[in-house]
Amino acid sequence: MTKIEKVLYTGRTHTTGGRDGAARSDDAQLDVKLSPPGSGKPGTNPEQLFAAGWSACFIGALGIAAGKRKMRLPAQTAIDAEVDLGMTGDAYGLQARLNISLPGLDADVARALIDEAHQTCPYSKATRGNIAVELKLA
Repeated sequence: MTKIEKVLYTGRTHTTGGRDGAARSDDAQLDVKLSPPGSGKPGTNPEQLFAAGWSACFIGALGIAAGKRKMRLPAQTAIDAEVDLGMTGDAYGLQARLNISLPGLDADVARALIDEAHQTCPYSKATRGNIAVELKLA
């Protein structure tokens, strides 16, 4: 396990009620109601929050990879992230797909950026070897 040597930022939230509750960050920039997936109740769920966080982080890692090549990401760079909550036997688990759009880039260049970003993105590192992940060039 890698231990962080220098903390750059700490996200802090207070969550109550689990999947039927609420979460609020210490700076009040995040203040959301939570609801179970597919319940029809108002609020988001942990899978949506994870998908949003991972895709935002991954775009940052793509930008770093592009910068090393002295290039910029296309302005329309986007990721459609899908995080599945499911069962294997009687155990809950996750799997994910990142559908990455890098319009206007050569497919080989885009794939190289994606592969490098997947090696450096902290969310990718945290999930590596723990859940099934597909990286698709859209």
